[in-house]
Amino acid sequence: MKSWKARGWLQGARRIASPNEEARPPGSVVSLAVVHSISLPPGEFGGDWVERFFVNRLPPDAHPYFAEIAHLKVSAHFFIARDGKVVQFVACDRRAWHAGVSSWQGRERCNDFSVGIELEGTDERAYTEAQYEGLWTVLDALRERYPIDAVVGHCHVAPGRKTDPGPQFDWTRVRDRYPTLALPPE
Repeated sequence: MKSWKARGWLQGARRIASPNEEARPPGSVVSLAVVHSISLPPGEFGGDWVERFFVNRLPPDAHPYFAEIAHLKVSAHFFIARDGKVVQFVACDRRAWHAGVSSWQGRERCNDFSVGIELEGTDERAYTEAQYEGLWTVLDALRERYPIDAVVGHCHVAPGRKTDPGPQFDWTRVRDRYPTLALPPE
């Protein structure tokens, strides 16, 4: 059974198309996975606030923090909830708006050649077993379709500006599962 539908949509992931995407530059090859974390409101889990945020439908009056961010146009390819469910917002053949000003191994504009994976979480709380299982599903499928040679955190492509997925993310587990991939230094 194939893991992919047309144009980079993962089979089995819930699909909610975000308008915050565009074509990748000609000749771009998807070779990097960037792991992020997000919770809306900050530190709270559950609900559909992240989904609303990535499709530009976050109500600014629903929470004081939302008033600060509702105008932003951002997205990620994938979101993995605390229960491990995977939502896909942008086809992997397209560019999502997740890394911002970024660089990996001397290459600027990581959005051009990466896939963004958001984990529902914070820097301070451990991720769930179900989320790691969801992450393995996504990474295994990505490696089946694209020449992914590195998995890094947002903090590694935007140091000083971003801290996610934070110190609670278990890079040792990623290293053990994918020993041939380039990963952040220990």
